[in-house]
Amino acid sequence: MHVAIIMDGNGRWAQRRGLVRLEGHRKGIDAVRCVIESAPRLRVDVLSLYAFSSDNWKRPAEEVSGLMSLLRVFLDREVAACVRNGVRLSFVGRRDRLPANLLPPMEDAEERTRAGDTLHLRIAIDYSSRDELRQWFKQDPQSALHHLGPDVDLLIRTGGEQRLSDFLLWQCAYAELYFTPVPWPEFGFDDFSAAIAEFHQRQRRFGGLPGCKIVRNDSPQFSAT
Repeated sequence: MHVAIIMDGNGRWAQRRGLVRLEGHRKGIDAVRCVIESAPRLRVDVLSLYAFSSDNWKRPAEEVSGLMSLLRVFLDREVAACVRNGVRLSFVGRRDRLPANLLPPMEDAEERTRAGDTLHLRIAIDYSSRDELRQWFKQDPQSALHHLGPDVDLLIRTGGEQRLSDFLLWQCAYAELYFTPVPWPEFGFDDFSAAIAEFHQRQRRFGGLPGCKIVRNDSPQFSAT
């Protein structure tokens, strides 16, 4: 099962408490740890987290710098636990615009956790689904689906907003969508479990009718030009 999460509401959570927005992002690391630990218990095989979109570069420089520093903190603190718990860590999105001092620990984390088979954790940073689609279908449409990764079964967005925000657009073609007003810093096991439980109550027909055999055709059907 592939679950994708748009981790939203950090800044608003902090502002409601009279804190700077970065404190909300810092608190959000606890929620990240919670969903990583909870995912195998909830039979989630792949977990994709939207950490930083390509549009987030428009935010104040201080906040952007703080977010990059928090990613480094996450890597320093959590990679060893990922290795112990069989969590494979990989990053999706552009790397050419990230701070140079982030790239070595990112690559090291991917290498050290490569053998993990309990959970595949994918962190999207400087990510735009539109850019991803342009890149792969322009370069090699026949192998694009392999590079784009698995279809999403359930997409969760916290913080009350109800949109995809350029996240995994192709992969979410038939994803079940779950929106919750709970801000990301407060998102815990019970919230994650409730989302998974609702997913299992839904009937997924992929455009067909109940009782019909599901036939999927995932081959690209359009020109890359």
